[in-house]
Amino acid sequence: MNRRRWLRPTIWIWLAALLAGGLASPRASAFTPYTTFYKDAYGQLVQIQSAYKPFDVIGRDFTDAGGSEASRDEAFVAALNQPQDLFVDGRDQLYIADTGNNRIVHLDETGRFVRALEVKESPLNRPNGLFVDPDGSLYVADTGNQRVVKLDRDGKLLREFKRPESPYLPAAFKYEPTKLVVDKRGFLYITTLGAFQGLLQLDPEGSFQNFFGANKVSFSLFDSFKRFVYTREMYRRELSKLPGAIVNTAIDRNGFVYTVTKDIKNDQVKKLNIAGLNQLETRGEFIAAKDASYGEVAWWADRASVPQLQDIAVDADGNMTVVDALLGTISQYDENGNLLFFWGSQEISATSKLGLVKSASSIAATSKGELLVLDNVNNLIQRFKLTEFGALVHQANKLTQEGRYEESEPLWREVVRVDAFYTPALIGLAKAAFKKEQFEEAERLFFQAGVGQGYSDSFWQTRLLWFQNHFALLMNIVVAAILLAYLTDRLTRKWPQRGRLKEWLQSQRSLFVQLRHAGYLIKHPIDGFHAIRHENKASIASSLIIGGAAIASFSFVKADTSFVFNSSVYTGVKLGPLLVQFLVVWFGWVVSNFLVSSLMRGEGRLRDVFNGSAYALFPLVVVGIPLTLLSHVFTLSEQAIFGFLQLALIGWTALLFFWMVQGIQNYSVGEAVLNIVFSLLSLAVMGVLVFIFISLSGELVNFVYSLYQEVVIR
Repeated sequence: MNRRRWLRPTIWIWLAALLAGGLASPRASAFTPYTTFYKDAYGQLVQIQSAYKPFDVIGRDFTDAGGSEASRDEAFVAALNQPQDLFVDGRDQLYIADTGNNRIVHLDETGRFVRALEVKESPLNRPNGLFVDPDGSLYVADTGNQRVVKLDRDGKLLREFKRPESPYLPAAFKYEPTKLVVDKRGFLYITTLGAFQGLLQLDPEGSFQNFFGANKVSFSLFDSFKRFVYTREMYRRELSKLPGAIVNTAIDRNGFVYTVTKDIKNDQVKKLNIAGLNQLETRGEFIAAKDASYGEVAWWADRASVPQLQDIAVDADGNMTVVDALLGTISQYDENGNLLFFWGSQEISATSKLGLVKSASSIAATSKGELLVLDNVNNLIQRFKLTEFGALVHQANKLTQEGRYEESEPLWREVVRVDAFYTPALIGLAKAAFKKEQFEEAERLFFQAGVGQGYSDSFWQTRLLWFQNHFALLMNIVVAAILLAYLTDRLTRKWPQRGRLKEWLQSQRSLFVQLRHAGYLIKHPIDGFHAIRHENKASIASSLIIGGAAIASFSFVKADTSFVFNSSVYTGVKLGPLLVQFLVVWFGWVVSNFLVSSLMRGEGRLRDVFNGSAYALFPLVVVGIPLTLLSHVFTLSEQAIFGFLQLALIGWTALLFFWMVQGIQNYSVGEAVLNIVFSLLSLAVMGVLVFIFISLSGELVNFVYSLYQEVVIR
């Protein structure tokens, strides 16, 4: 019997050694088995220096703080088993929810075993979460017993928080606590299994207060269509659409409550004030405005996949670190949601390496800035510490977030010396330059960093200084140009050559008259298009010229609109595919409209539809080019004006196409509307048929090639 007792810990030792053999603690090694990235404001992944490096593993063999051989054996026999939560208190003491062993494990700041709390007077049953308040009291989410228990610093049971009795709590609500935090008032914020209503908020006495920080239900265009079309009976047969359930929570020293949600595309992380308002809705300035997602995805993963965030840790500076349970990727953001860096690797499942986490169940931060990641597959805790680069970024970014831009400048310059493409450093330097009124330098740095608002503010200051220095010269040029135009008109009015030129330009055979007819369309669109059909006011040559000008204008608008209103110009605009799409849609419209008009007894010929459709693109030339030029002198303060002009361009072009159908085909308003609807449907059908034809052609080519290979092989 004694021999069996001696063999049991020996077997555990050998198993742990085999499991953690690849997790040795190379404290002096600088090698990291993962790659660190940054995602700039243009959505591009940039590989950077490591910000954290792994340096230790806790949990291979617990060492009792007392140091006795018996206590060490006893501790190791009760090794971690599927741990689900990790908490670091104000003294950097570690507490682990050892779920498989139904206990709480307490370690000191070095990772040595201190004690195991099992609450013998009321045993725990699969505890999943825990929280330690500043007084040392422990709150445990005892999931199996459907309760939360409060223990004193010695592990003695003080009270239970069972399912609260409240008429405001739904009868179908399942009270299975998994995670929790407690604020300074003693209010509990409890994450329950599968609860989509939000965190369950209880007062210190255990009375239900409300649901806190619930996620919003996503509502698509198809949902709007169903609401408009479906009857009440059809809605009853629909599956309920519920918001994502919160899976974890944390709280910082300022009382902000953080929530983490899986299986949603946006707002996976929330920072809630006491009123439950999300402080991260405005997003960080380092992140592209179109990207509202937390939890980064690197090159080795499916870029369309949804991050599966498991936990969040908040350090003393307010930096938020989240871990992906599926990929093991760790992402860090500052207190405003700006991405700092993220790291991970394509892990080979059959191997274990220090720094790679197989299945992260929890993450925590110490007062020294270290990160602790709990791996519930290897039953270990991996420790990460800041590299010199990471510590420099943290120090500089903290000064920047506090508005101490000039103090942060030398630190950011050191970061840029190490990595010239690190966007937060560029932004920090840009803010320092703006503070010192070096607006052109700030403008350059903000542009390089991709921060539109900062670029706009800097340009506004530069523009103001330019106008102040050149206003007198500008006014003199304008007055001189007006006087020159007036004198030229007066002096050449009696020249015979001027009259002959005017007569030739006004002759009906002149190409100039056909081109000038585009200007007549601005004032009289219906009559103008009617004249194209019945008075030959347009030709193939004039239509090609105007169409070519419209295509050139379209290219100019797409490629040269200011960075303030079109950030894609920085990474480069691929005009080839855009022009092909433009021409395919335009020619498809010409063909479909002619065919539909022929069936609906329209009077227009194919060349009339071709000419009219070309002339209808004239606003791209008249408005598009000046608007693109104006974008280089506008700032975000004039965004409303720029947006209105863009909308006017689109609306005017659409109206000209409508009047083209009405004038050329000689339709009434109702007939023109019906013709356009059928033309667009025909265009869509043509697009589908072309897509099917191309797909089948590819399959046919592959089939013929396969037959050829069969014949050659045989």
